Amino acid sequence: MTQLKDYRQFYINGQWVNPAVARDLEVIDPSTEQAVAVISLGDQVDTDAAVAAAKAAFPAWAATAPETRLAYVEKILEIYNRRAQDMADAISLEMGAPQDMSLADQFDCGVYHIENFIEAFKNFEFVRPLKDGNDDSMVAWEPVGVVAAITPWNWPMNQVTLKVIPAILAGDTVVLKPSEIAPLSSIVWTEIMHEAGLPAGVYNMVNGDGLGVGTQLSVHPDVAMVSFTGSTRAGIAITKASADTVKKVVLELGGKGANLVFADADADAVARGVRHCFYNSGQSCNAPTRMLVERSFYDKAVEIAKQVAEETTVDVAFKEGAHIGPVISKLQWDKIQDLIQAGIDEGATLVAGGTGLPEHLSEGYFVRPTVFANVTNEMGIARNEIFGPVLAIIPFDTEEEAVAVANDTIYGLTNYVQTSDLERRRRLSRLLQAGMVEMNGKSRARGAAFGGVKASGRAREGGVYGLEEFMDSKFISGWSENS
Repeated sequence: MTQLKDYRQFYINGQWVNPAVARDLEVIDPSTEQAVAVISLGDQVDTDAAVAAAKAAFPAWAATAPETRLAYVEKILEIYNRRAQDMADAISLEMGAPQDMSLADQFDCGVYHIENFIEAFKNFEFVRPLKDGNDDSMVAWEPVGVVAAITPWNWPMNQVTLKVIPAILAGDTVVLKPSEIAPLSSIVWTEIMHEAGLPAGVYNMVNGDGLGVGTQLSVHPDVAMVSFTGSTRAGIAITKASADTVKKVVLELGGKGANLVFADADADAVARGVRHCFYNSGQSCNAPTRMLVERSFYDKAVEIAKQVAEETTVDVAFKEGAHIGPVISKLQWDKIQDLIQAGIDEGATLVAGGTGLPEHLSEGYFVRPTVFANVTNEMGIARNEIFGPVLAIIPFDTEEEAVAVANDTIYGLTNYVQTSDLERRRRLSRLLQAGMVEMNGKSRARGAAFGGVKASGRAREGGVYGLEEFMDSKFISGWSENS
């Protein structure tokens, strides 16, 4: 039997420490279904120790000059870039992102976010006039305190960097609880933080599950803020658990993105939308999983989607190429299979894919790239966040109908519009209920925040908005000499 890598220790008060009680959990490689490492799940004693370290470190850290905090983050970025391959390998192993994608996107999104925070922070005014020309009334931005950062498995470094970096720049101290089923990248991240030489207690990391460490952080009286990314169900539970201690709770949750494709869209619009839906094996909260297509173009769109699905290859993570990898776990695979079968049972037309493993694979949590046509928005495949490479294509006749269908969901993270009509794009961007709207395949600009509305949560992560998320605003009068 292969010796499992031992990652049982936590990082508390500047040191790697053993758990108070051994509660082992094996980390499974989703490409092979084999255990590759072992971690320990934290207990109340571990959580308390991490929070106590963060609480003790907070006054001195909050009082540091912004330039000092910036220098630490620039050092973190330097080390992060140096550990690129280590990070990409960890992500491929723990959650199945193919190695090329893991390096180019899973790792690199961390670089992108850290650079954007550095740029935003250099121009950030911690004390500024409330209004131009009025130096008597001021707004001061101040750190919240101890931040519990609870992060998911699907884009590990995307979420870790979007929480840890702005928190420490703001002057907060942090306890990170990464996903227990994909913890390896956060261990590499913690090694990076240790090498950067942050003062003891500013950054801490405790592995654990949601019911354990996640809940313990949510109810802890010395935690001032919980920043959570994950399922809507878990976000609701964290909000309720945090209520008694009146924490600041910031949630980035699920999605069921609608992609509105009009007949005058550019030639690549449909194929681009399908590829986006399947990317990261469909495990992205902002995936455009509902494609709404104008009826005159509908049959052609279905034909294109079928071709793209059939051309999308699926294979193990540690293989070069532009394929998609497995989904994270057996639990997730089973859920996706049930939802695909439900779509068939509900009467949607299975255009590509379907249940079961791809024919060339006999192990691993691989899902066949699946496309359904003739879907109605009442079907389960149109309402549930499947979190797998499954696309539902829905026809519409009018712009008003498309908007109504797009907004008929509990979620509101990202919607997409494909049309050459400028006025229509502008009109739809305001009518669609979402925190983000991307049009004609153009990504949001650097510094734009990521976040949604409704059951997608209302976080605003990234850039200057993400910095302010980890601070409290204070309004002050009598600031000027003449007051």
